[in-house]
Amino acid sequence: MAVQRVCVFCGSKDGDRPLYREAATGFGRALASHGLDLVYGGAQHGLMGAVADAVLAGGRQIVGVVPRGLARQEFAHPELSEHHVVDTMYERKAMMAERADAFVALPGGFGTMDELFDMLTGAQLGLHHKPIGLLDVDGYYAPLLEWISGGLQRGFIPGGLKDVLLVRAEPEALVEALLTHRPPAPSVQWIKR
Repeated sequence: MAVQRVCVFCGSKDGDRPLYREAATGFGRALASHGLDLVYGGAQHGLMGAVADAVLAGGRQIVGVVPRGLARQEFAHPELSEHHVVDTMYERKAMMAERADAFVALPGGFGTMDELFDMLTGAQLGLHHKPIGLLDVDGYYAPLLEWISGGLQRGFIPGGLKDVLLVRAEPEALVEALLTHRPPAPSVQWIKR
């Protein structure tokens, strides 16, 4: 399946260093330069807004999915190609997953981690076969990568999944990796009845 839309998970805040916002803008530019559209949480602020603004500036389409509780005018980006309001965070993740061909996490907090791990778990169970990437800006995700390495070494994360997460420090390199990556086979097969 060709990648046409990339779902980005990231913070609705800028963080404590300008380089996070610069990386988010760079990632949005890289998506647009490769003719890719964006699926994301719909915010106009923080890293979410920076990615969206760059994708829009590059002439690409954006699907924003906002939970009803956050659908205030000051939160939602006003220039989305598609704007969906859902009732719960679970519905938000499901719609974003359905509409995207690949997933990427930029720096963020609890919500970003929840979304990233939901997609990683889906890949582990064979619920999807879409590429998953992590933009590790200035070592932000170094502790997480160390934890994943420990989980692999100690047998809690199946060894076949060691390459399921594409980690790059540069936006362009990550987009290129998403476009060429073939996800590994699931380590556990979800039983469908």
